[in-house]
Amino acid sequence: MLYGIAAATTALLLTALLAALLRLPALRFGVLDRRCRRPLPLLGGVAVALVTCLVAAAGQWTRFAPLGPEIMRLLVAAGAVAVLGLVADVRRVKARFLVGGTAVAAACVVPYGDTGILLGLVAVGWIVLVAVGFKALDHADGLVGTVGVLTAFGVGVCAAAEVMDELAVLLSVLAAALTGFLMHNWHPARIGLGACGSLFVGFVLASSAVMVRAGRDPVSSAGVLYSLTALATADLLLVALSRRLAGRPLLRRGPDHLAHRLRRIGLTPQGAAVLLGVAGFAGMLVGVLVHMGWMARSGALWVGVGALIAVFALLHIKPYGPRRQPYFPVGDPVRPPVQATSSQVRAPLRVRNG
Repeated sequence: MLYGIAAATTALLLTALLAALLRLPALRFGVLDRRCRRPLPLLGGVAVALVTCLVAAAGQWTRFAPLGPEIMRLLVAAGAVAVLGLVADVRRVKARFLVGGTAVAAACVVPYGDTGILLGLVAVGWIVLVAVGFKALDHADGLVGTVGVLTAFGVGVCAAAEVMDELAVLLSVLAAALTGFLMHNWHPARIGLGACGSLFVGFVLASSAVMVRAGRDPVSSAGVLYSLTALATADLLLVALSRRLAGRPLLRRGPDHLAHRLRRIGLTPQGAAVLLGVAGFAGMLVGVLVHMGWMARSGALWVGVGALIAVFALLHIKPYGPRRQPYFPVGDPVRPPVQATSSQVRAPLRVRNG
C-alpha cells in the first residue's frame, strides 16, 4: 500500500515536470498539432509513457513491487506502441501502419491460455479498437486525460478485486501520470498527448481489462469491457456514421467528434470535457459493478443503449460547414474576378432613404 502511494505520487510529480520540460523541444523541432488555432506541442505523451514505464520498472528493479512476466510483457508492448505513435507525431504515417503495429503488440499480450485462440483474436481486435478510440478522443483539451484517469481507476479496482496487485499498481501509476499531465493539458492546453500518449493509454487500459476478465464468461466479459471504455467506442461510432452519411472519406479529419458537437450547442471547452468525463465515469462504474457481481449483466446493455441514443442524438448536430474560400488581398494579381450572380444582375438598385 505504501509503495503504491509513493509510486503514484512520484509518477504525478515526474510527469508534471517532464511535460513542462518537453514543451520547448516540441516547439523547437516542430512536433505540433497544427489543426488547432494555436499550434499545440505534442510531446506530452512521451512524458506519460516514459514515466509510467520507468516508475513501474523501478518497482521490479527494487523488488518492492515485482511485476511478473505478463506485466513486463505488457510494458514492453505498450512502449513499442508509444514509439509507433511518436513516429506518427513526428512524421505523417498511414493509418494502417498504426493499426497493424498496434495489432502486433496486442497479439503479444493477450493471455491465450485463458481465452483460447478464437477469443484471443477477438481480444486483439478489441484492444486495437480501444487504442484507436483513445487516439480519436484526443480532439479536445483535457478529454483523454480525464477519461484515462477514470478508466484506469475502474480497471484498477477490478484488478485489485482479482488480487492482481502488480496490475493494480501499474494502473495507479498510469492514473497518477495522467493526472500530472492534466496540469498542462486542461484548457487552454499548453501541451498535448499526441498519438504517442493516446495510443499508449488506450493500449494499456484495454490490455489490462482483457487480463482481468480472461477466463470468465465471454458474454458478461464483453459487457464489462464495453462499459469500461464505452466513451471511446461511442466516439468512433459517431464519427464513422457521420462521415458515411456525409459521403466523406472515413480517414479524413474533421470537427465531427463528441466534444466538437457539444461545443456547437454552446458548451465551453471545460464544460464539454467535464460532461464527457461524467459519461465515461458512468459507464466505468457500471462495468466495475457488473464485474464485482453487484449488478446484473443487463446493466452493461443499458450502457450500450444509452451510448446509441447519445450517438444518434448528436448526429443531428451538423459538424461540416461550408468550405472556406482562399483569401486574396485587394490588388493581388492572382485574385480571381468577382462574378456577379444572376439575382445581383437583375435586382434593382436600392437607395436607403434618409
